Amino acid sequence: MNYLMKSWGRGIVGNKSFLLDTHAFIWGLTDPSRLGEKALSIMETRANDLWVSAASAWEIATKVRIGKLPGAEFIVHNFETYASELGARTLSIEASHALLGGSMAWEHRDPFDRVLAAQALIEGHHLVSMDAAFSEVEGLRVRWN
Repeated sequence: MNYLMKSWGRGIVGNKSFLLDTHAFIWGLTDPSRLGEKALSIMETRANDLWVSAASAWEIATKVRIGKLPGAEFIVHNFETYASELGARTLSIEASHALLGGSMAWEHRDPFDRVLAAQALIEGHHLVSMDAAFSEVEGLRVRWN
């Protein structure tokens, strides 16, 4: 396993709050070289406040179960431990997140992405994602490259 471990004083972005998209979380654990330059810097910078959503735990578990994410069983069994090792806290899904995610005027149908967008908006987080679909969400601040 190739963990991305936070280091003191490195990176270009500091003192901000970031919600990691599921792929950013997985790649931070397994292959940090796949992260965009800014995403990597965000995740390495100790001063940043990192979050991983319960929606990502749900998405990873679902994809492992249906065979779309082979080899990620280790994350399912120790999700909170791996989040902590990346320097992130877990973010629960609240009713307000679910309601906004389900009702926002956005054509994107992926329920995991809809909840992540709603969480980032409500909680004031930047979203660390390479998914271009998020650019359609008004007011959502997305970071990757």
